[in-house]
Amino acid sequence: MTTAHHLRLIDGMRTRVFPAERIRSGSGVSGPGYHTASLHADVDHWDDDEAARLQHRAQCLAEHDALLPLLTSRWGEPQVISLWSAQERMTAGEEIPEAWAGTVAGCEYLQLWRIEDRWIALGLYLEEDGPGCELNVVVTEIDPP
Repeated sequence: MTTAHHLRLIDGMRTRVFPAERIRSGSGVSGPGYHTASLHADVDHWDDDEAARLQHRAQCLAEHDALLPLLTSRWGEPQVISLWSAQERMTAGEEIPEAWAGTVAGCEYLQLWRIEDRWIALGLYLEEDGPGCELNVVVTEIDPP
């Protein structure tokens, strides 16, 4: 997908009404108070094609690096928040509300903007010991954990 497509998707998520129940919507999930979308998902069915996985990671990072300055130019510098404490609390059994629970499980930190009554979060997951990479966005009215 292109950066322009990502921007249109995020703009649509910002203005779309939140559903009353959790539903799958295109590349993500929506529910009461949130929308999520995967902008660049990790594909784990490449068998052992390391070159393809490395190319996928490079593309994911390039998409993140192209999108971040555009969002920053729109909304200002993001807050960068670590999800370490939320991950620890979730591991200890604390319930983290959706859409944050899925994001906390997959990302170490987020770039976060507050626009009107909604949070917009851009999350990049990088596999520690491998080439895995995912780029996700969350739009929610629920405060971060």
